[in-house]
Amino acid sequence: MLMGYQGWFGCPGDGSQVNGWHHWLRKRGNVESLSIDMWPDTSGFDDDELYPTSFKLPDGSTAKLFSSHNRKTVQRHFQWMKQYGIDGVLLQRFIGEVQDPRFRAFRNDVTGYVKESAEQQGRVFAIEYDMSAAQADLVMQDWKDLVDGLKITASDRYLRHKDKPVLCLWGLGFTDRGGNAADALRLLNWFRKDAPERYRATLVGGVPSGWREGIGDSLPGAEWAEVYHAFDVISPWTVGRYVDDASADRWLKDKIIPDLTETKRLGIEYMPVVFPGFSWRNLHQGPPNQIPRRGGVFYWHQVANATSAGAVMIKTAMFDEVDEGTAMFKTVPNKSAAPVGVETLTLDADGKALPSDWYLRLGGETSRLLRKEIPAGKFPLERP
Repeated sequence: MLMGYQGWFGCPGDGSQVNGWHHWLRKRGNVESLSIDMWPDTSGFDDDELYPTSFKLPDGSTAKLFSSHNRKTVQRHFQWMKQYGIDGVLLQRFIGEVQDPRFRAFRNDVTGYVKESAEQQGRVFAIEYDMSAAQADLVMQDWKDLVDGLKITASDRYLRHKDKPVLCLWGLGFTDRGGNAADALRLLNWFRKDAPERYRATLVGGVPSGWREGIGDSLPGAEWAEVYHAFDVISPWTVGRYVDDASADRWLKDKIIPDLTETKRLGIEYMPVVFPGFSWRNLHQGPPNQIPRRGGVFYWHQVANATSAGAVMIKTAMFDEVDEGTAMFKTVPNKSAAPVGVETLTLDADGKALPSDWYLRLGGETSRLLRKEIPAGKFPLERP
């Protein structure tokens, strides 16, 4: 079980070339406003990991946030992964963003911290590019830089599968991404057979949920089907595609089970995506608590569905995604720890008093279930 790891949070004074609020806050006029829905629980963080905002907590103290550019914080996140039994992460890398030298330096530093932390804590990591087909040449060059410059694949904790480093490519074939299938297939073939040996990889495709039929969020046509079939592992995107147990069950019947049958026929593997809930009130003015978590029941229902269908690997979206309310790491349990005067989604939103680490616990249980260390079936934790 791998969690997506954004690693994109920046703060003024964090030592990065960005040196400003990134993915936490934005300015509307002269007023700072939140672009996140969930507030991280930083109660155990050291002072040199925290950066002051203009917001106040209910006790009158200054509300503070962390930076992904702080080595100690990335190490702390990986300590949590080890503590709760989470296997590792897919480190997100936005190929358009790293064309800016400031953000490239930021991302490279974070990548180094992730590599170091995974080695220290015995976790695994792999790169996941967020991209479109039109960015094929940029991906090739960036991957060369990561392999030759940062030497990520030389790490004994870089995830390998079928004797090759794992690389995820997210975004090919989506209707809102554009691009052409020939360019996408050229990229996949480069990683599979045309590149020098040291750059070749086992490819995981973060593909549209309609990949198999070429419908819905997927571009249609035989040329895109050829692209999807060129991956070693298919991982269709599901966040927001269903909203409760009933629609998740329909998804199991209409998508996961037929997907598994098709990937087996094609001789490729399958990694479904599960998520705890969804909310982007502050980011996009959506409804608050748009897809309720229900104390983890919604998440675990998806895990149970995927494993009952025969899935042997799972991607959880995401470890630290507070922007869209899918974060699994520690977030504040109630309003007493959240800033005043702004709308945030706390863990008690669905009427259950939960500890801040509740979803880390569930992530660990997912790993245990996949390893067959616990039986399938009932919710694995004692609910408050």
